[in-house]
Amino acid sequence: MYFLSFETSTKIFSLALSCDEKVLRYRNIKTALVLENSMLPAMDKLLDSAGIKFNQIDGFAIALGPGSFTSLRVGLSTVKAFCLATGKHVIGIPTLDIIAQGVAGRYACDQICVISDARRQKVYACLYGADGRRQSDYLLTSLSDILDKVKDATLFVGDAVGLYRKEIQGAYRKCSLDACQCLFADEKWWHPQAKVMAGLAYRRFSGKHYDQAEKLVPIYLYAQDCQVSVHEAKT
Repeated sequence: MYFLSFETSTKIFSLALSCDEKVLRYRNIKTALVLENSMLPAMDKLLDSAGIKFNQIDGFAIALGPGSFTSLRVGLSTVKAFCLATGKHVIGIPTLDIIAQGVAGRYACDQICVISDARRQKVYACLYGADGRRQSDYLLTSLSDILDKVKDATLFVGDAVGLYRKEIQGAYRKCSLDACQCLFADEKWWHPQAKVMAGLAYRRFSGKHYDQAEKLVPIYLYAQDCQVSVHEAKT
């Protein structure tokens, strides 16, 4: 089956075309804001480069955030329109899961801590096992709060690493346990990538664990600001 994956939650708009488990084409595009008129030309170019027509696509995957609210809404509404027009299935993937999956198995660690900049001196965060399996809720919290939750050898990944690396290192220096150490993923893994997302989506597609397009909403943890319900992600 052919499916398209879209990640619109950050300043790096990412999309990928896959055939079953194999990613055929992908693009990562730096943009200030993802809009419909930037998504569609990028998708058309991706399909053209692979010689695939839009009507050959069997399904869609869309990142749910947390992240940029406007870009998430544009991405989700566009994919919903695709589903309504084609009758094809859709799968929503939480953005922090994508980041964790990108580094799972690449570094020797006991735990993965994804931290993305949420502004207002807060981070979007989630804890995962070394295999990328989620171990906590998706959090909107302070750096100090998430540091209180980590343990053992922890790999930090996400764009908030660039903001808070020194603070994280300082917190770990105060720990006297041998197993207490922090690692940092390479910057190329800080942002969610559609080619990584495609692997998560394929597992769901192959098991026919689809989402209902009309019920998908972004994971937006500042919900009090926009009154959007939080999607309960499947694990």
